[in-house]
Amino acid sequence: MASDKTTVLIVEDEPAIVELVRFSLREAGWNCVVAQSTQEAWEVMQSRTPQLVLLDWMLPDQSGLRLLARIRGDRHFAAVPVIMLTAKSMEEDKLAGLNGGADDYITKPFSPRELLARARALLRRKSPELAETQLKAGPVVLDPVSCTVSMNENKIDIGHAEYKLLKFFMAHPERVFSRSQLLDKVWGDHVVIEERTVDVHVLRLRKALKDAEHLIKTVRSVGYMLTEKP
Repeated sequence: MASDKTTVLIVEDEPAIVELVRFSLREAGWNCVVAQSTQEAWEVMQSRTPQLVLLDWMLPDQSGLRLLARIRGDRHFAAVPVIMLTAKSMEEDKLAGLNGGADDYITKPFSPRELLARARALLRRKSPELAETQLKAGPVVLDPVSCTVSMNENKIDIGHAEYKLLKFFMAHPERVFSRSQLLDKVWGDHVVIEERTVDVHVLRLRKALKDAEHLIKTVRSVGYMLTEKP
């Protein structure tokens, strides 16, 4: 099964910093996309929604704060985590970034290890389905690092779409999601898929889980949820 890597959009125009950040993130197993201006970054986001944005404060065309405001003002991207990267260290500048909607703030020069640690902590908090720790539900264990699913310590065969669906469910147990929410969260809002396709993948997921299929509950007129409750 193909790996389901975290995609990070690096919005930065200094080549040395881009290479440093890109090398560190790739070593951690993440995909990186680079944009050197706010306009280029926005165009990238239209084609692929990243799981994290590392956003420089000073960019050639306009301030990173302007792009941050645009991200937070768009319903498709409002929830995307953003870490500001900047040479500015004044307290008021930090507050401006955080008040503008940034989730975290790191000042140049910075340690790549610190950046990676802050990024991982932010994703654990904001997007638990992207965390790299094992997820468990009943006899089912999902390992995000090896992209495998096991039940009672035996690996099971599961399709890529079903894996992503299960990973999302296990990261958000006891919560009901509508078909449209699942399409948005699991497949992404840029992918054109009919809502009934979700039903097909849920059916395949239950079949893959075999004796643990009861974990995936249908909530009539609403959608689906993962629960260990009887």
